[in-house]
Amino acid sequence: MDTKKYFYRNIIFSKQGQTISAIDIHNPNKAREEFDPWFGIVLQLADGQHNIDQLIQFMTTQYKGAPPHNLAETILSVVQRMADSRLIVLTEEPTELPYYLTMPYELLDIERAKKEIAADRVNLN
Repeated sequence: MDTKKYFYRNIIFSKQGQTISAIDIHNPNKAREEFDPWFGIVLQLADGQHNIDQLIQFMTTQYKGAPPHNLAETILSVVQRMADSRLIVLTEEPTELPYYLTMPYELLDIERAKKEIAADRVNLN
């Protein structure tokens, strides 16, 4: 995997305490898919402005003492699985996220987010 690639989230997510889950903005009461903690960490950090090397460096600093010997491999595996599932997208350049992907659902102006999603759908067609 090219660790110089940038990564950004491709889904709206919810953060309740330490729990990160996918959420349907049009049906927020629908059952949510909770993510494994590693997936949740990567999803939260997938802002389009950092590359995978920076993710690994950041995660390394989160451990007191030495990080696990397989930390980089774990992160690369998580990133690859998330990219394969289209939860995140890998790019060559930094990417600005649309408003509705910039923060957890609980912090969004929901009406603004819905309008921007609708506008983006029109622009794609």
